[in-house]
Amino acid sequence: MDSNLRREIILENYQEPLNRGLVEDESYLKVNTNSESCIDNLDFMMKIEDNVIKDIRFDGEACAISTSASSIMIQTLIGKTVKEAKDILNNYKNMIQEKEYDEKLLGELIVYDEISKQPNRINCALLPSVAVEKMLEKLN
Repeated sequence: MDSNLRREIILENYQEPLNRGLVEDESYLKVNTNSESCIDNLDFMMKIEDNVIKDIRFDGEACAISTSASSIMIQTLIGKTVKEAKDILNNYKNMIQEKEYDEKLLGELIVYDEISKQPNRINCALLPSVAVEKMLEKLN
């Protein structure tokens, strides 16, 4: 991916993240996630109906990578089934960890395909996927 386009997508999702702001609704799964290595401390909430992710929201304090990754991940996962979401999350983690992955499943999440070159940013990019996985585990 062109580095200017990558930078533009990340910056846009950091400055104007979608689905930022929590709602008062008991039907949402909720989780807090944070990073021990930086300021990231985010609350996530997700609504699932008929095995489909209907909504994901987040709020809190986080760096540019965590905030933008949260915004992009949310956009990618809304409307997906739980199984599709798990496949996307697995492929995303594999990409971040420089393992084999299916690029077609990731959409704009592909902007983090070189984040491993900045090891101190890996946890920032993984934070939203950890949150979503924790919420999905609550279904079992």
